[in-house]
Amino acid sequence: MRVEGLSIDFLVYNVYGFACYALFNTAFFFNKRIGDEYARRNDGHENLVRFNDLFFSYHALVLSLVTFAQSFYYKRAPAQSSSRTSRVFFFGTLASLAISLMFSSIYNTVYLLSFIKLGCSMIKYIPQAWLNYERKSTTGWSIHNIMLDFTGGTLSFAQLILDAIRSGNVTEALGNPVKFGMGLASIGFDLVFLTQHFVLYTDRYDPQDIEAQVRCQSAPSTYGSTDSSDVSTF
Repeated sequence: MRVEGLSIDFLVYNVYGFACYALFNTAFFFNKRIGDEYARRNDGHENLVRFNDLFFSYHALVLSLVTFAQSFYYKRAPAQSSSRTSRVFFFGTLASLAISLMFSSIYNTVYLLSFIKLGCSMIKYIPQAWLNYERKSTTGWSIHNIMLDFTGGTLSFAQLILDAIRSGNVTEALGNPVKFGMGLASIGFDLVFLTQHFVLYTDRYDPQDIEAQVRCQSAPSTYGSTDSSDVSTF
């Protein structure tokens, strides 16, 4: 079991981003004062956070934490760790949240959470796309996650547009910038990953699987053997 094909930065941004998104959705869904403030600033319109948004954010956070924990348990590459960029982003945005709590309103701080999540969504895929490019391989990283992400992002984006149309105010779609931006970013990067996996790097050979290479080189040759057990039955 290895995680050598998975970017640690991707995992860090994922956990942090979904934690911010879960807090944002929780505040807008349960806190009446924040909901009233949103209506006051948006001509009396109700915010578009729904129960499915709340469930999605917590579900994604739990699974992201599980994947992040696995990266400590399973085998990593020797230099595989979070980058300085991700650490600066993490501590810098935490500092901005603390400053916002001290000098601004709760509403603005909650909205800042949404923009941090949007920032995570915009940049979290870049380290994984770059890692795939450097390795010229997508081995060790699940394409199924991307296919599900593409489907979910498309449906989330469609729901936001349909809710805005139903309310009679299409501009309300921009009232939830994190959901709108997440949908666009998710779909765009998912297309990049699908292209890498199915078009550019179709060879499933893992360039870092040294153990497998050693096993292949040390395996005795079976050329010319008449033993039926040596014949492939696939």
